[in-house]
Amino acid sequence: MPTVLITGANRGLGLEFARQYRAAGWQVIATCREPGAAAELQALRTGASGFELQPLDVADFATIDALAARLAGGPIDVLLNNAGVFGPKPGAERDARQSFGSMDYGIWAEVLRVNLMAPMKMAEAFVENVAASTQKKIVAISSTEGSSPNAKGGIYAYRTSKAALNMLMQNLAPDLAPRGIATAAFCPGWIRTRMGGEHAPLEAPPSIAGLRRVIDGLTTANSGRFWLWNGQPLPW
Repeated sequence: MPTVLITGANRGLGLEFARQYRAAGWQVIATCREPGAAAELQALRTGASGFELQPLDVADFATIDALAARLAGGPIDVLLNNAGVFGPKPGAERDARQSFGSMDYGIWAEVLRVNLMAPMKMAEAFVENVAASTQKKIVAISSTEGSSPNAKGGIYAYRTSKAALNMLMQNLAPDLAPRGIATAAFCPGWIRTRMGGEHAPLEAPPSIAGLRRVIDGLTTANSGRFWLWNGQPLPW
């Protein structure tokens, strides 16, 4: 039975990943900051063998080290860096705090820590688990907002964090290839979640199903790339 570790699994895309991997018979390690308050994850765990719920705040690197210690020696086929933040809440204030001339540097540092530094820390902390698995994959959820064709001004914190995440996953590919580990960044599309908003055109289930198919096809031969949820290669 393959194993997936999912960060930010308590809602949105992470929760849908947990649902679908559970339904596919995978061993699921679902992580979030407050597992006790994650009612939907608790429901998924009820009556399910092979579904594990673990506390993890990716912005707190000590909790990453603690989780790695608890899971030491266990294979992880897919390390799925899903947790991410946009920055301030939607609205005029959000836009102003990520705009030239009124940039909130504290917000920028927070976004970079969660969206960029945490996936690197996760890769370093769990590389032995991934190397011990059969599938050997480290992936991250990115966005076309980090793609150069979408560099239209504004949203500096989020856009730069996702562009840097794409570079991170590309750079990890040659470093980890000797160990047989493949990496990739993925854009799920504009999804109707709390982050994506109610006007987004795409529901989570078809996007996550598509992402899982692309992850299934990931090898060291196509490692380091940036993909759309439907398997289309993306520029960045």
